Amino acid sequence: MKLDWSKRILFGFQHALAMFGATVLVPFLTGLDISVALFTAGVGTLLFHLLTKKKVPVFLGSSFAFIAPILSVKAMYATPGDPDAGLPYATGGIIITGLIYVVAAGLIKIFGSDIMKRLLPPVVIGPIIVTIGLTLTPVAYDMAKTHWGVALISMLTVALVNVFGKGIYRSLPIMFGVGTGYAASLVFNLVDVQPILDAKFLALPNFMAPKFSLDAIAVVAPIALVTIVEHLGDISTIGATTGEDYIADPGLHRTLLSDGLATSLAGLVGGPSNTTYSENTGVLAVTKVYDPSVLRVAGVIAILMSVLGKFGALISTIPEPVMGGISVILFGMIASVGMRVMVENKIDFSSGRNMLIAAFVLTLGMMSILGENNPAVIDLGFIQLQGLSLATIVGIILNLILPEEKPESK
Repeated sequence: MKLDWSKRILFGFQHALAMFGATVLVPFLTGLDISVALFTAGVGTLLFHLLTKKKVPVFLGSSFAFIAPILSVKAMYATPGDPDAGLPYATGGIIITGLIYVVAAGLIKIFGSDIMKRLLPPVVIGPIIVTIGLTLTPVAYDMAKTHWGVALISMLTVALVNVFGKGIYRSLPIMFGVGTGYAASLVFNLVDVQPILDAKFLALPNFMAPKFSLDAIAVVAPIALVTIVEHLGDISTIGATTGEDYIADPGLHRTLLSDGLATSLAGLVGGPSNTTYSENTGVLAVTKVYDPSVLRVAGVIAILMSVLGKFGALISTIPEPVMGGISVILFGMIASVGMRVMVENKIDFSSGRNMLIAAFVLTLGMMSILGENNPAVIDLGFIQLQGLSLATIVGIILNLILPEEKPESK
């Protein structure tokens, strides 16, 4: 279907709505600047389209997979006077993450996409995704408990829209959850509107320069191994939705390279890691409008949102229990995605090999919730491996060295 510009803008706004809730949730939870996240999502999307020959209808938004490592790095460097002192180190790790994508893209160009499947099969990736969701649960609980009434209203709204919503509305459960929760917060007098009144109508995002440390990189960068596989799945899903083979043209190496460079660019200015957004793939499936230019319009809209000072101030006034209630569901859904990966790929847990790999990944990853009391830390002198980074590396090594179990002959 050929679109004129009025229709492109209309459909672009629809995609901007679909990405908005999840994109701003990541900076809201981690302490990164919301306007910067919107800016880097928009610029990252445009960069992706430029480098992939403008063929793939993709939007790049903030990645949930990096919430836990960003919070971990933030806690590592926090001081009583500056609880956000670790955020520049987290964005430094995000830059390295993007460069890992670039290296992976080169390997895929040389050896083909099967190398990623060999290093990171579902028996490794599934438990890692489960761990990401579960380790975030305490964060959601701490936010929700500040006012359980508002949190429950937000949670219920998300659940109802997700289950009973029709058409495009079903793609916007976070938006509806935030809106309903915000309205409830106004009733309970939980909203301070003064920042909105004080904000300028137009303002540049609060860009932040990155800092680098090996410990922070060790926490953040290994998550790239998970999101690279996620990228492969998303590109395959988009191709299945539109009826195109984007892994062949423009090529998985090119889409992954674009995702990586967009992520490094985000870290360079203080934004969260980017990822291909399944929310927008859902919009493609509902509308049957596959024109990539529509997603570029959504990218421009995200950039415009980032410079609207009043808009950014409005988002910053959303009370904690609203986002806490929504996060309880979202983080549980992340864990559920990990279980779905294992179910859909028919992982045989009667196999001692598979049980051992999953057990190590889950146990080592979940120990990160113990914070400073985490006993599973490997100190190599120049770097420390713990939590998800240690779990991911151990999972990869076990998968490579443990022999596959052959079915017994009858």
